[in-house]
Amino acid sequence: MSTSFNLAWRLFRHEARRGELTIILVAIVLSVAAVLSLSLFSERLQGALTERSASFLAADSQLRSSQPIDENWLTAANSQRLKTAQQIATRSMAFGGQNMSLIDLRAVNAAYPLKGKIQVADAPFGDEQAVTEVPEPGSAWIDSRLFQLLDVKIGDAIEVGDATLTVSRVLSEIPDAGFSIFTTDPIVLMRMEDIAATHVTGPGSRVTYKSYFTGDPADIEAFYETIRPQLDDEIHDWRSVADDDSPVGRSVARAERYFLLASLLAIVLAAVSIAVAAQRYSQRHYDPVAIMKTLGASRTMIRRIYTFQILLISTLGIILGIVAGFAIQQLVVWALADRVDVSFSVWHWRPVIIAIFTGAVCAILFSLYPLLRLFSVPPLRVLRRSMDAGLRSRTLQFGVAGGAVLLLMWAYSRDIEISLILFLSGIALVLGLLAVTFGLISLGRKLGAGRMGAWQLAWARIQRRAMDNSVQLISFSITIMLLLVVLVMRNDMVEQWRAQLPEGTPNYFLINITGAQKDSLADHFAQNDVAINHFYPVVRGRFVAVNEERVNTEVSKEEEGGSREGRDGLGREANLTWSDSLERGNKLVAGEWHGDAANNPEDGIYPVSVESEVADRLDIELGDILTFNIGSEIVNAKVTSLREVNWQTMQPNFFFVLSPEAMQAFSPTYITSFFLPQERKSELTGLLQPFASVTLFDVDARINQLRGVVDQVSLAVEFILVLVLAAGSLVLIAQVQASMDERQQELAILRTLGAKGRLIRLSVIYEFIIIGVVAGFMAALANELTLYMLQTQVFDMEAALHLRYWVIAPLAGAIVVGILGAIGCWRLLALNTTELLRRMV
Repeated sequence: MSTSFNLAWRLFRHEARRGELTIILVAIVLSVAAVLSLSLFSERLQGALTERSASFLAADSQLRSSQPIDENWLTAANSQRLKTAQQIATRSMAFGGQNMSLIDLRAVNAAYPLKGKIQVADAPFGDEQAVTEVPEPGSAWIDSRLFQLLDVKIGDAIEVGDATLTVSRVLSEIPDAGFSIFTTDPIVLMRMEDIAATHVTGPGSRVTYKSYFTGDPADIEAFYETIRPQLDDEIHDWRSVADDDSPVGRSVARAERYFLLASLLAIVLAAVSIAVAAQRYSQRHYDPVAIMKTLGASRTMIRRIYTFQILLISTLGIILGIVAGFAIQQLVVWALADRVDVSFSVWHWRPVIIAIFTGAVCAILFSLYPLLRLFSVPPLRVLRRSMDAGLRSRTLQFGVAGGAVLLLMWAYSRDIEISLILFLSGIALVLGLLAVTFGLISLGRKLGAGRMGAWQLAWARIQRRAMDNSVQLISFSITIMLLLVVLVMRNDMVEQWRAQLPEGTPNYFLINITGAQKDSLADHFAQNDVAINHFYPVVRGRFVAVNEERVNTEVSKEEEGGSREGRDGLGREANLTWSDSLERGNKLVAGEWHGDAANNPEDGIYPVSVESEVADRLDIELGDILTFNIGSEIVNAKVTSLREVNWQTMQPNFFFVLSPEAMQAFSPTYITSFFLPQERKSELTGLLQPFASVTLFDVDARINQLRGVVDQVSLAVEFILVLVLAAGSLVLIAQVQASMDERQQELAILRTLGAKGRLIRLSVIYEFIIIGVVAGFMAALANELTLYMLQTQVFDMEAALHLRYWVIAPLAGAIVVGILGAIGCWRLLALNTTELLRRMV
């Protein structure tokens, strides 16, 4: 054992000085560094994004209930080291002087909020500032709109139920106010100690009791498991950041999947480079192994020597990779510190363990087949160098390599869907490339015949080195494909995010606009240089039946407790609108849009378009007759189309869009929106002064939050893209280096036969250009397949063709592979015939 180790150590030092181990070592270092840096950076970035998302829940987790929450649960939470806070929310009326308004009443204890900040202002619609306290008992903080609606000022008294409260501050924002623009009632924040005096939470009232929990994720999960058997789905609703379905929550979830995708591709690329480098390394050691066997070395000793050597390379590569991974992610964090929020408190051992596991698997499994071939080299190779290794079947190589790739993907991602999509796309590409290789061989026979020039010589070499070229072609194509996937996914994802919130996105909504106010409001805003967007007509109605089958509307507490028949409905009133045109962010997925067809009612039944997810949930199909109860009137409508709705756009979206003719008998109110820069926010009071009944809804904070997430992710993926490009470049370099020995022999023969240097140089460049063009084109095709699967099945994005990459990829492949090939062969091309022959001896 000691003899084998000593020989392995001496060989390791010798090879290290000659640079033979450079590609393998760098590939291991890169794979470990990529996984560790991406994982650490991703988890820390996700920690910061999750922290920001948690601020919109006012905690890490939240328990909602229609009944008072059991005090024993709160005691159990405190015993498990969790911080808690409470809120009681209901709708009520507020009175100020001679005026009154419906309000969203929030009564909180002193611990609220656990995450996020309450924003207040010194004057209605004034500059906001964050505070850590809540209203004092006997006082209330009220929304800016209420000052206008109730005609009060700070220090005045308002009445809520039977209680009288003093207005002490202007309330601008609370963390868990919600994202829906139809949550229209102005908020009043008060202390929980005062709620009993209001008497607004008695029998028949709709009250939501909320408890907030913050602490270590493991402690929160343990607490949830403790109370879960006692939760009633009809009463309780447990929410966490992971359940956040807001635009911010969806953006964070999509960003996490992108980080995962990019990390997987970096691992695959590094693994491919290790496999290529190990192949070349083993081929260069056929002669030393044959010599050792003739000198009496046993197969076991040789196996130990090279196994020790691979272990030494792996150990060094993993250590250097871990150091490099920590350094890279720390440098990126420092470089982006002013632009990206990163949570330094997030630390898990999983990235380190996965990084070590990745390095070990890449080094051992991807070197297995080359090493087995090396061990099978016969001693007679000393006399007959044409004798190759005895192990010929590549089934083992492909099986081990494929299994290792899938294992790494699954171990790292814990997402079998993404892993299988990438793995199966890679197999499809490999099979396609093998077919293309046979086509190139056939073409090479024809184009390589006749008078010998640089072009013919390049094709002849492609035909002669068919198997090696097929391996190179596969490696180049997979590398280019994976780089395209990361690049295009990054561009498409960020482009779609930013397209949802372009500059000038409306940050204020106006609701409850009457038909008589619509024109005068538009004129008033235009005179003040504020552009009003589209007016959406809205009436409130209940969806009550499908094909005359009653649905459960849950009108009252009494009805909720009784026996219910029929299918489920929305459980609340719906906002109904009508239009002949399909709105931005809506996509027709079934049927025919009623604005494109003649609206000829059948027995007074007009068409309606239904949002596709609601249609699935309520089991609504094309052709169904829906019944709506609007006031005292009944409206029947036939489902003629289904729509997909992009809920991430900050614009009004509706479950039901009816034909305008169906709603002629109703007087709607209108919703509109406008954009007002931050510096003009103080003008809001004057803008709304003539329209006291119109309600303003401020979404500026939510838009800024979503933009912040998009900007952070956009910067983060630039760093990820750089690492993946580095891994891809290493694969290309390894592939070029792998063919140097055979090319050296070819050049010596061509020089001996009198071939000119220019002819040889051009033929080498043409060969790599041909391979690069084919690899780029095949990569572009495989890229489309992979992107379609990822975008539709994983990222919930709209798939599209990327035809420009069908041109860019072959051109880039020709240029990059051609340049790398020329650079890799340049030292050989510069040698004269004597030096080439001497190297072959």
